Amino acid sequence: MSEQQYPLEGLKVLDFSRVLAGPFAGRMLSDLGADVVKVEPPDGDVTRLWGKVVQGLPGYYHQQNAGKRNICMDLRAAGAKELVFELVQEADILIENYRPDVMPRLGLGYEVLKAINPKLIMLSISGFGHGGPESHRPAYAPIVHAEAGLMYRQADRSSLPFSDLPLSVADTNASLHGLVGLLSAVILRQRTGLGQHIDIAMIDATVATDDQVHYAVEDSEDTSAGANDTWDTGAGTILLSADFRFLWRQLTDVLGTDDPTHKEMPLPEKIRMRREIAGDFFTGLSSWTEVEEAMGKMNLAWGRVRAPADLLEQPTVAARGAIVQMDDRAGGTRPITQSPYRFSDAKSGVRGPAPHRGEHNEQVLTAWLNKTPEDVRALRAQGVLQLDEEFVSVD
Repeated sequence: MSEQQYPLEGLKVLDFSRVLAGPFAGRMLSDLGADVVKVEPPDGDVTRLWGKVVQGLPGYYHQQNAGKRNICMDLRAAGAKELVFELVQEADILIENYRPDVMPRLGLGYEVLKAINPKLIMLSISGFGHGGPESHRPAYAPIVHAEAGLMYRQADRSSLPFSDLPLSVADTNASLHGLVGLLSAVILRQRTGLGQHIDIAMIDATVATDDQVHYAVEDSEDTSAGANDTWDTGAGTILLSADFRFLWRQLTDVLGTDDPTHKEMPLPEKIRMRREIAGDFFTGLSSWTEVEEAMGKMNLAWGRVRAPADLLEQPTVAARGAIVQMDDRAGGTRPITQSPYRFSDAKSGVRGPAPHRGEHNEQVLTAWLNKTPEDVRALRAQGVLQLDEEFVSVD
């Protein structure tokens, strides 16, 4: 058997994106073997302000940019656009998630870049897409959560005030759909020799990935599956993915729980009594072993309502290495999410810590463009290239 390889080895990616929707796609491409170069402005990705800072690298930035190389470039400096053109000539993929007017305004729109490299595949992620009535609107994930009805549904079903979701679903949906689009375009390019411009709107990706949107567009919320209940056991709180009517049948038919209700009893009273009995049953389970045995006998899907801080203790997360330890660049390690791809005969996974601003200016320009150290120093003197001198050595 030949030595395992990364599936995307050899692909060169310019990642102009920031925050999450674009950087996450770039991180996954890196985990799959692509050479992903983050092109970062001098003031940095805003996520450099979020999370625990270790050796100058905050946790949020580190998670989404691990394994990438970094060049720090002032796109408004004289000569910067020409340097981007040189890089684009060598690139397979370019990712950006600015508002639709930004890249064209910088002279870096797709039609310009396509003329330089007809094979270029460009992924543009924005809140409301290109060429639409709301294309001008800035959008982060919570804006799309609100516009797509997710916040309303969450509040309506839980009878709680409106609040945002506890993760950036709109960003990650757009990122993963963008990743599918990119890889599809790579395959198509093998047949045609031509690149593509992929326009991903976060709101499109969110609606497309919403498995329950049909209840809204067909006005059929009343036909939705019953809510999943949580129950307090003696060991802790669990969530059951089961209609209460099925749970009650399993309690009585499988575990022999007595049913004191009768046909003449009013339905609300019957439900109240049965739920009290079920609650007492769950409270009587004093350990996780007892919980698992009871759920197994009733053939019920269940989950422990786990605090995020306990995620490392989740058995499957631990066994499959969903969170791994990465070099923290300070003599130790720090935890980071692993990509979920598991191939039978190929490698994948996070390949290194996140970069500092401008850390790979010389390395990338030498590898991609055959620039000399003197060339790189000249670009720095012009203000085109910059770096974080606190963490990156200067010749």
